[in-house]
Order: sequence, then structure tokens, then C-alpha cells
Amino acid sequence: MNIEEFNYELPEELIAQSPIKDRSSSKLLVLDKNTGEYQDMIFKDILHLFNKGDVLVLNNTKVLPARIFGQKKETNAHIELLLLKDLGSDTWECLSKPFKRLDVGTIINFNDELEAEVVSKETDGIVKVKFSYKGIFLEIIERLGTMPLPPYIHETLKDQGRYQTVYAKYLGSSAAPTAGLHFTKELLKALEDKGVELLYVTLHVGLGTFRPVMEEDITKHNMHSEEYEITEDVAKKLNEAKNEGRKIYAVGTTSTRTLEANISKYGQFTSTKESTNIYIYPGYQFKAIDGLITNFHLPKSTLIMLVSALAGRENILNAYEHAKVSGYRFFSFGDAMLIR
Repeated sequence: MNIEEFNYELPEELIAQSPIKDRSSSKLLVLDKNTGEYQDMIFKDILHLFNKGDVLVLNNTKVLPARIFGQKKETNAHIELLLLKDLGSDTWECLSKPFKRLDVGTIINFNDELEAEVVSKETDGIVKVKFSYKGIFLEIIERLGTMPLPPYIHETLKDQGRYQTVYAKYLGSSAAPTAGLHFTKELLKALEDKGVELLYVTLHVGLGTFRPVMEEDITKHNMHSEEYEITEDVAKKLNEAKNEGRKIYAVGTTSTRTLEANISKYGQFTSTKESTNIYIYPGYQFKAIDGLITNFHLPKSTLIMLVSALAGRENILNAYEHAKVSGYRFFSFGDAMLIR
């Protein structure tokens, strides 16, 4: 499959630069994955689209203010790091800028509490650094760092909490699981009151989710691994739902990849804490989910490939064209789609 099959043109004015005031008042495009038919709704209307016994699986990761700025010790050159993955022993995998200014052994000063030493240089801007600090590392990062907003967002985010879901719990992501940004606590409670079962998994979003596809033949793209966790209680409830024929909906592509990676590996939902580099594109047979709540994704991205695998490439591109004509807002702070 050629990368251009997943390309589309998008006017820049449709890229959402800031979140709307009420999370659940975003637009919702409901797409039938079998027929390709779609209808326009408001996100809070999902309350009427789910039935008692349906399962919604949400990713409760919390975004680190993972973008930190320092100076190279020898030259005072400005260095930017984006924390991607905790490798243990105070060592992190990071995306660096400018990559060419860093060498193994380079010391980066951030403030009196924090410095880092480059212990290896990888490819595509990736370095591994070992941090030295005074105090508690994550508390320092929360004070020092800024939210890692995508490069297509040019406006300053006034409320940093709007780049977190209302159910964010476990700190560790380099980007928000943006499909979940549409939920309010009130909407979640209303769904539970209706009998929809809400279950939480954790996948810390890293380079695997937002790294662009550089290969012309998409099958040659290699996904970067990301850490995920499914607890014993959640695995048990997911297996019960599956065995009883109840529908399982993922909130976001990260929840989707968590569930599909888990069931593909073990044959059933299984409690585990491990990494996955599962790459879902057309031809993939879904084993875990029946539907998906998601945002509108970048052209040529692994995310548009994933939704195309679920609903069909032509159905997705047709729905995207309708969304463009109808003034939907795209990407992280944009509107939502329910594929069912």
C-alpha cells in the first residue's frame, strides 16, 4: 500500500488551535463502518448511542509537561528535550532538538535541580539521557516542563488542564489521548447511570503514536514501542463482555492498540504491564473492539491507517471530505468521530 492512499488536503483554518469551552459540545460524526453512511451529531449525544451493557474502554494516562529546555554545558547552546519513555535508573529516551549539537557525554543543564548526560545517540533525533537531580524527578519536571502540544498548534494554551482528560491518572505520556478530551465527568456519570460499563487501561503515549510515516510503502514502517498496562480486574471484565457478546468500544487509538495488542498476543484479555509496537493498517482483522471514538487524524499518519483498517479507507476519506465541507475542526483539539 502506498502512503499517498492515505493522503488528503486540509485547509489550515480547519486545524483546531484551541479547545472549545465545553468539552462535550464538540461536533460528532457518526460513521457506520459497514455501509459508510454517516450523520452529524454533538458529542454529548453519545449518551443516546450506547446501550446498557456496552463497554467503553478509556486510556487513563496523564500527560507529562514533557518538553524541557536547557543549555549545553560547554557552549550554552539551547537544547530542547521531549521526554518519551522512562527506561529506568533515571534514564529516559528523548526526542532532541537540535540533534546535531549533541554527542555521547554531552551535559545539559536545566536549572540548579536538574541536569542530564547524553548516554547514547540513536536515529531520527532520539537520544538516551541520564538525569541527575535534587529532589523528586517528576515534581521537578512538572515545575520545569511545558505541555508537549503538537507543532501544528500555534496558539498558547491558557489552561494546561485542557490537554488532559478529566480521568487522567497515571503520569507518563508525551501527548494526550485526544479522543478522551471530549468527555466531562457529568457525561461519564450519565453513561454509567445508563448501564454502560467504563473500564480503564493505561498506555503512555510516545513516539509510536505521533511519529510520521516516512516509507512510501506503508508496510515497511516500524512502530516505536509504548508501555501499556491492563489490570486483572479490567481483563476479567473485558473477557466477560466478550464472552457475553456485549459490544466493546475503545476511546481513542491508544486504547484500541492496547486492547488489540493484548488479545492478539494472548488470545484473550490478560492482565499485564509491558510494551507494544502493534501497527494496525488495512488488512488487519480486529479481535478486541467493535467500535471506536476518535478524532480526525493527520494525512499519511498511522492513526488514519488504523481507522481505515476499521471502517475502510474509502469510507474514512469520504467521511473526512464531509467533515471538511461541514466545518468540522481537525486534530488534537478538534471534533470527534464515532465508528460503529
